Amino acid sequence: MKKSIINMAITAAFFSSAVSATAQVTVLDKTLQPAANFLAYTEFELSGEPLAEALGLDLDVLDPNRVDEPTAFDFAAGIESYEYSEEAMYALNYQSTMGPHLVNGPSNQARGGKMADLGKRVITMAEAVGFPISEVAQNMYPISIPYVSGVPEFAQKPDVTTVNGDEIEMLGASGTEKTVQTVIPAYFRDYKSLAWNSATFDKSFNPAATGGILLKEVMWSQDFLGGMHVTATDEEVEANSSVMDQDGKHSLGVSAADGFNGMMLTEMSIDKLLIMQQQLGFNGKKLGVKFGPDYDPSKGAIWFAHKVAVTQGNKNGVNSIEGLRVSDASSSLRDTWLTLWPVAEFFAYTDQRTANTAQNPAFLAVFDGAPFAAAPAKNIDANTKNDVIANDAFSLANNISNLLFKNMLALHYNKANGTFVTEYKDAKQGNYVSTYDAAYSLVALSIYQRAKDALPVGYASADSGDVNLHSVEGKQALMMIKGQADFIINQLMSKNNLVFDGVTLAKNNIKTSTQSLDAQFAAIRGLVAAYLATDDTKYKDAARAIYIAVDKNMFDKKINTWATVPGKATVHTPYTEAAISGGLREAILHLKNEEGENEPALELSALTDRYVGWFRTVINGGMQLAEWMGDSGENQIKGSNSVDTDEDGVKQIIAAGGKFGTAMTMANKAIVK
Repeated sequence: MKKSIINMAITAAFFSSAVSATAQVTVLDKTLQPAANFLAYTEFELSGEPLAEALGLDLDVLDPNRVDEPTAFDFAAGIESYEYSEEAMYALNYQSTMGPHLVNGPSNQARGGKMADLGKRVITMAEAVGFPISEVAQNMYPISIPYVSGVPEFAQKPDVTTVNGDEIEMLGASGTEKTVQTVIPAYFRDYKSLAWNSATFDKSFNPAATGGILLKEVMWSQDFLGGMHVTATDEEVEANSSVMDQDGKHSLGVSAADGFNGMMLTEMSIDKLLIMQQQLGFNGKKLGVKFGPDYDPSKGAIWFAHKVAVTQGNKNGVNSIEGLRVSDASSSLRDTWLTLWPVAEFFAYTDQRTANTAQNPAFLAVFDGAPFAAAPAKNIDANTKNDVIANDAFSLANNISNLLFKNMLALHYNKANGTFVTEYKDAKQGNYVSTYDAAYSLVALSIYQRAKDALPVGYASADSGDVNLHSVEGKQALMMIKGQADFIINQLMSKNNLVFDGVTLAKNNIKTSTQSLDAQFAAIRGLVAAYLATDDTKYKDAARAIYIAVDKNMFDKKINTWATVPGKATVHTPYTEAAISGGLREAILHLKNEEGENEPALELSALTDRYVGWFRTVINGGMQLAEWMGDSGENQIKGSNSVDTDEDGVKQIIAAGGKFGTAMTMANKAIVK
């Protein structure tokens, strides 16, 4: 799939509003929280090109410079949703400075710890994918692991010095077609002036924040490195063996540029996992507790504390970790599932187990020792009891996913009720069940089960696969999936088929009185995951019933999208957009009417219309704060003062608010009415 080399996004904390049709989206908070933002952007990615292609679109016909062609849905999904998700990832990872620099991370420390050592590593990775080192963006600031939040307005004026770009044909949202000369600003290729205001950073680590961006990294890494290309022509080809990149004709990656991003993202993901394994294990008393593949919570629980304050140092002239201190010792369900999902994806991506005969040869080539280390023999044989702690990509994923999965069961799963509770604190389970987190736990568990059983994940997480290892862990995951899905149906669905936001477990369970958009679409997302994992149609039927109820009771014709209470303002956060994007996508793919079914709300055309209405009203209407240039349709045009050349309502980063501009991420909170 076609990608840009490097795209960026940044958010801010000023009050603004944007109008789309008759709806008004008022942004209350622009703070970027990686947990929420990148969960949403992962759902946007899956609801982008993969969704459009699944419905039969030839992706080659998409052109970011021709708005709403071939259809409004194809463009909103295949261009805007998909590219926004990529741009935001680069904003945090390459430009923001919101975390310790990769040069000071554990991987580079093992190589010598200097900037020159990181430079040599970047050259090695570029050579592996055939990417000219001269084309790497200048002053890139790759971070090892993100802080919990920050207001990503630029700390200085971006360098807008321009050079001529290409002459292109443009068709904007207004229907006007024109030939224009584009220009390329200096900040597009040199990121020095795109750093965020560090005074706004909450310098703490949080598992969900780490998991959110890790999820984005591994999803794109699988896409970028899922094939190979002819080195001389950059033509994408399918990998027919794991040594194909050694024939002198082919290189890793579906293209040189995409391959390079895949290399960088994988390197950054490994650093996160190393920091988690080496520094963030917590047993309620001590930080940095070691754990291995034989971890047994019954002999002493170890988890990742909800919040760890960072004393930031300066080494090699950039951010480093000088000290760590636990500031919130609890284990959160959201932290756990939002970390398990990406680590399970990373497990599948790096899987070298001999039993997994269906592994993509392109992935095996990435982790065969060059450019990334291979796993030790003990960790890839059929005997899981002899697994060892190691620092290669697969061993890290194997060890950490094991701890997270066992903690889902031991710390958060209430066996008596068959449901997950939100908190483990002071060696005790809590008693509150959040519908949102319970539903997304189904998603995370389904990916973990598929990864352990060597079934496809990533874009293919609904496919049957050629191998099924029927692992012990996979069977345990399916047990919890069934229990939790049954609980949602039996305890959280109301008589009107909407779900409550949560319930407090007691002799007579106490349900919340609220039924938010977040909970409805999360429940749909989770129940479809349960249906796909178990083949039990009662979960599909329940998801259909919830969607029909949402469309009947919550669709507001005046704003052309849903509201918690039609006619009244609804609070939107990235968690809202994640659930809507994910739940609506699953409805389009798996809940739409089949032969003999005639529910109007579940006609494919009705579903895709709802997608466009929501995306244009809410996302382009204000939640998407800014837009990079190129693949999402925005351009800087010579002789023009326009800062919204594709006329979609989303401004360029230099004109998106704040003293110096705002990067292309999602608002943390907005009111839609």
